Amino acid sequence: MDKLDGDLIASLKRNGRASLSELAAELGITRSTVRVRLDRLVQGGEIAGFTVLTRSDVRPDAVRGLMMLAIAGRGAEKTMKQLQRMPQVQAVHSTNGTWDLVAEIGTQTLEQFDEILFAIRRLEGVTRSETNLLLSTRR
Repeated sequence: MDKLDGDLIASLKRNGRASLSELAAELGITRSTVRVRLDRLVQGGEIAGFTVLTRSDVRPDAVRGLMMLAIAGRGAEKTMKQLQRMPQVQAVHSTNGTWDLVAEIGTQTLEQFDEILFAIRRLEGVTRSETNLLLSTRR
């Protein structure tokens, strides 16, 4: 993969619906060069697929974070259900290793974020937690 391939991928990340002509104009190359390079990137596995972002994929929450949770005994399922009822919890994942669950959290302010962390820590069965704020996201 060379610089032109990288530029082509960056252009597609900005606008996955760009036509071959638009990509060619942006990169200063011919449509056929774009098509050949794009085919080669797909065939070689550099481009694993194409996707669409929906409104729900773009999080309006100003403060986002991941909260890792250790749960006592066999209470993970009950805790998972309680977390899913909280509107600030966008997703709950079961995991292996040190943590039993990971909750994706989103709020408008740090104060609201702090409040939901305290509410989660007070849930029966939660024995430990660790939270990381998400500073930026790249797709």
